[in-house]
Amino acid sequence: MESLPDAVVQYIFSFMNNARDVAVCNCVSKRWKDSLPYIKSLYFPRNSFDNHSGIDHPDTAVWKMISSVVKLEELVVYSPFSSIGLASWMLLVGSSLKHLELRMDNLAEYQNCTESPSKLECISTAKNLESLKLWGVLMMNSPKWDAFPKLQSLEIVGAKLEDPALTAALQACPNLKNLLLLGCEGVRSVLIELPSLEQCKLDFYGVGNYSLTLTSPKIEFLEVQGCSWISVRETACLRSLSISNNAGRVYMVDFGKLAALGFLSIRGVQWCWNAISKMLQLASEVKHLYMKVEFTGDFDNLQPFPEIDFVDFFNSHPKLQKFDVHGAMFAALCQKNSLKNVQSGFVIPCLEEVVITVRSPLNAEQKISTLESLLKYGKVIKSMAIRILQMRSSHSSADDFFDEICRFQRMNHNTVRIE
Repeated sequence: MESLPDAVVQYIFSFMNNARDVAVCNCVSKRWKDSLPYIKSLYFPRNSFDNHSGIDHPDTAVWKMISSVVKLEELVVYSPFSSIGLASWMLLVGSSLKHLELRMDNLAEYQNCTESPSKLECISTAKNLESLKLWGVLMMNSPKWDAFPKLQSLEIVGAKLEDPALTAALQACPNLKNLLLLGCEGVRSVLIELPSLEQCKLDFYGVGNYSLTLTSPKIEFLEVQGCSWISVRETACLRSLSISNNAGRVYMVDFGKLAALGFLSIRGVQWCWNAISKMLQLASEVKHLYMKVEFTGDFDNLQPFPEIDFVDFFNSHPKLQKFDVHGAMFAALCQKNSLKNVQSGFVIPCLEEVVITVRSPLNAEQKISTLESLLKYGKVIKSMAIRILQMRSSHSSADDFFDEICRFQRMNHNTVRIE
């Protein structure tokens, strides 16, 4: 290191970010100490001040370290801090920061939401942020943010939100390309209008009865968990779509044309059949389809899927390459009349991989017939996985069905496997 030019030493230290490493290097030599102001990123782990015995408060210790940096571009703080401490840091480096990640830790402290300045308010000083990630946020009141014109990525993980507060926060980030709200609760109706948004993941915690209206003409990847009513009309660029609701029901989906959609995943305990059939109809160009919905029916009426014609389904999805189907959907394809109208020349042209989860031995003959038909008409199928999951039956039919599955696998051992 002693033989290296100062510029090279400074370049090496610019890749250092752990605050403890920086503090240690600061004590090695004057040359190293003089090079540390050129680091670009600082990271304070959760336990940074667990054994703190100095005269300075942790907030002050962080302030002293960042004050020694010429142009800090990234700051990650997982260790506890106060709003006053955060405000002092932002006054120092707010203009140069591009990436900010903070563990807020104020979910259970309502007084922190009303103190002035609040932690959220302090962030507004960093006008040039390109990415912002917040953990454990209490956002009951609208944050006093003017605007983050350069912000392209916003991630909020673990938050209690009110509808107006979330709306105001998103309005302050007009040029977002990536939005992630993970493990959030409290909102009821989510309205997102972001013209540049390309990737969006929304995970709402609770009873699963939220509504979502998304207006983003450039959206390419969308993942939604916990919403019962979903409206996304501008979908010309949408390539990947995942909708799930683990706690509630999906009543309504309103999408535009899904001509670019290559991947569709729908999951949940109960979907209204109109929502399922509409998604299947719109996703006619899909290449990978994942379906794991247990029941259909409106409100509290849990009903099985209606019969789905095997030929019509695959004719309606001619580009399907991978089909991952669970229980109820597979049973709907295995109805008695599903294979009666197979016309000569019918093929499943692009299907290469099938994953089927079976949970019941009922209608065993039709299920075996459907498995055989998939191999017969799927001329390019390379792999079929059959998963026998939680099959409960005191009747011998479960054993007989499993024997038939094993026989089917032995006859097609190059393609079929049992998991």
